[in-house]
Amino acid sequence: MRKNFTDVDLNRSVGNLLRLGVILSVITSLIGFAKLFIEGFKMPEKYTSFNMGTSSEKVWGHFWHSLCAGEGMAIIQLGILILIITPLMRIVFALIGYLKEKDYVYVVISSIVLAIMAISFFTGYAH
Repeated sequence: MRKNFTDVDLNRSVGNLLRLGVILSVITSLIGFAKLFIEGFKMPEKYTSFNMGTSSEKVWGHFWHSLCAGEGMAIIQLGILILIITPLMRIVFALIGYLKEKDYVYVVISSIVLAIMAISFFTGYAH
């Protein structure tokens, strides 16, 4: 016989997800710090290389290229990205839990929050 999905199960699942996200972020960042320490971090000589007019495609492309090359700074940035995505995954996880519980009021509320966060993330609006 299959047990029904309850609030306690949802809270435990969401708590484990948040804990896993933070632990994974910390481990990734520590690996990045160790790699950066081994590489010998140097401050940039010319700050004009930080062109603020670069497009997000160039920034993401540089990030993925640096990450595939195994650069320490990119690994640290990946750890920060994991930490940023963790609360977003919490909302997705809760949404799925509310669907299993058939609690449609919270499904609608979670969907609205998820839509606001997605719009903010993809359009770059902070407020």
